[in-house]
Amino acid sequence: MKKHQNEIVLGNFHSILTESETWKIGGFPLPDGSFHEFREPEAVVIVRNDELYVRVNPFTKSHPSVQFLDNAKHMYYSNDPIKVPQDGTVSFQWKMRSRPIGTNANDLYDGFVSVNLLDFTTGAALDFFAGNDQYASVYAVLPFPGVSVPETDKTRYFCIFKEDQEFNQREWNEFEITYNRSADEVKFLVNGNIVRTEKDVPIKFNEFTVALGLMTEKDLSPKGSTSLHGQGIIGEWSPMKVSF
Repeated sequence: MKKHQNEIVLGNFHSILTESETWKIGGFPLPDGSFHEFREPEAVVIVRNDELYVRVNPFTKSHPSVQFLDNAKHMYYSNDPIKVPQDGTVSFQWKMRSRPIGTNANDLYDGFVSVNLLDFTTGAALDFFAGNDQYASVYAVLPFPGVSVPETDKTRYFCIFKEDQEFNQREWNEFEITYNRSADEVKFLVNGNIVRTEKDVPIKFNEFTVALGLMTEKDLSPKGSTSLHGQGIIGEWSPMKVSF
């Protein structure tokens, strides 16, 4: 991470194969002591012009009983979480491109590229998903494995998706998420335009691990995962500017 006065540039993709510098493979520890990795074994990773390109075709990862573990197919976590200013604002800005392969028409959740801001101290998730002809902003507090979600007199667990089609389909788009801790407010921007504002956030978020993902979001069935049918995706990300 390269520091400026009030800005961190989170990139350094040329070191991504080390999984020990800026980025590592994501996942969660399981109750049996094992670790579920978000790693597709046939993923193709290319770093060029400071941009990260990852192709998976087809998806192969799934989980039969835990939804979030089924959703994330291939995902990187930032090694160091970004601390949120106690009485201020933090903003995350990046460019991203999504080119699904063989996904179902008009179904964003059959395969998408993501940036997920994950607070593992509270269960918060602030995300953007980009698919073939839709994108979604996501505002959530979730019971991630091993995470203790603070109690509140409001709804404790939630995940609110908001879909839209006003973006450059299968091309680069600029995304931004801004969290104001003192005002309990989150703003989502696409190509410089505010597309969503969430006020009265019920808990204070403390820090964000940045995740870069190739994902699906298909409900588990009584028989297990329903997320695989031979589809894949190409995802690309620019370095991320984090401003305080």
